[in-house]
Amino acid sequence: MQITQSKTTQLGHTGLEITGVGFGAWAIGGGGWEFGWGPQEDSQSVAAIHRALELGVNWIDTAAAYGFGHSEKVVGRALEGLSADERPYVFTKASLLEGPDRRVVHSLKRDSILREAHASLERLGVDAIDLYQIHWPIPAEDIEEGWSALAELKDDGLVRHIGVSNFDVEQLRRLQRIAPVETLQPQYSLIEREVERQVLPFAEGNGIGVIVYSPMGSGLLTGAMTRERIVSLPDDDWRKDDERFQEPSLSKNLELVERLSAVAERHDTAAGAVAIAWTLRNAAVDGAIVGFRSPEQVDPLIDAATLELSEDDITTIEGAH
Repeated sequence: MQITQSKTTQLGHTGLEITGVGFGAWAIGGGGWEFGWGPQEDSQSVAAIHRALELGVNWIDTAAAYGFGHSEKVVGRALEGLSADERPYVFTKASLLEGPDRRVVHSLKRDSILREAHASLERLGVDAIDLYQIHWPIPAEDIEEGWSALAELKDDGLVRHIGVSNFDVEQLRRLQRIAPVETLQPQYSLIEREVERQVLPFAEGNGIGVIVYSPMGSGLLTGAMTRERIVSLPDDDWRKDDERFQEPSLSKNLELVERLSAVAERHDTAAGAVAIAWTLRNAAVDGAIVGFRSPEQVDPLIDAATLELSEDDITTIEGAH
């Protein structure tokens, strides 16, 4: 029987009660842009969102950059007709704009951020964005201007809460002088653990809510990624050129997947669910963003929110770490 998500955690001091797993909408932005994931059927994306909501997921994380508006449009389409009680929280991000050849350019200028926010509201079809985030701290010298723009949007009621993604401790301190940073979205997984050293402890110590992205290493830790599959990835899938998907890292990462699979067997679940559950064990982490591209992908991973790993499981997973 499928376990639906009922347990929620408060996201920092926002007052938002979120499920352990949230719907990540990066991949449903489709291909044809710098960080695309290859071709994607919008109908499959909408069906995946609906399945996740059926199973209790109560938040979606997207960004204006994902397909340069396409992901937000798909999310908006999936939410059409839902009542206020049925609608999940909607989180999105600003600061990455479409440049030449559908490559990303960065802007944290006030006017640019305000334009992005209004465009996101229209695409998503919502009156206010539940959580609005700066996507990247680039250019670094403009982060105060960008953050002031987010604070302005919150004061105006167009966004309910504000946060950042990919910021380090020094940058977070700079922002805190302007307005409280309510949430942080870092990359965190068994193969990307750098934030354990300073960023996560700082967030926990300062009451900053944390939602982590790529808890399965952008698909590497799902148990479905093989050398053959990597070779056959579409040319417009950004992962094809990522060093984690190539030697010498690949062999080490696939060995990790074998350990995750062994633990998954003990719990009658998927390797990816174990990888996600591992990130949720960290006391600083309130939720994990999980990308789903079809309804079939939702069910095996949703259990991560309620999966409790034993010390033996952790020893198996982490090996000699």
